[in-house]
Amino acid sequence: MTTFVGYPNCSTSKRIEKEVTAKGIPFEYRNIKTENPTVAELKQWRKLSGLPLKRFFNTSGTVYRELGLKDKLKQMSEEEQYQLLATNGMLVKRPILVMTDKVFVGNDIEKML
Repeated sequence: MTTFVGYPNCSTSKRIEKEVTAKGIPFEYRNIKTENPTVAELKQWRKLSGLPLKRFFNTSGTVYRELGLKDKLKQMSEEEQYQLLATNGMLVKRPILVMTDKVFVGNDIEKML
């Protein structure tokens, strides 16, 4: 089953969710704010996406800026970054389309469609 991980108030999530629906791709919706991804999920998603870990951070988000992560991430280990991402879904880039053997993040979903 495909999972669409998004945030209902996010314009990008809304737009891409409509495109995925229009393509006839069935999915289960997961609200990233109320159901944070786990460290294990994040590691699996990163592996399936082939993307660097930094691409999973919502760098334009309020929480990212409030925590001053632009500079702090450079000093954090990967494990610390995973732990941080798992604490607050609003730190995670969205939307994320989780398929059986591939994961697409943010605007990369549109390229896949």
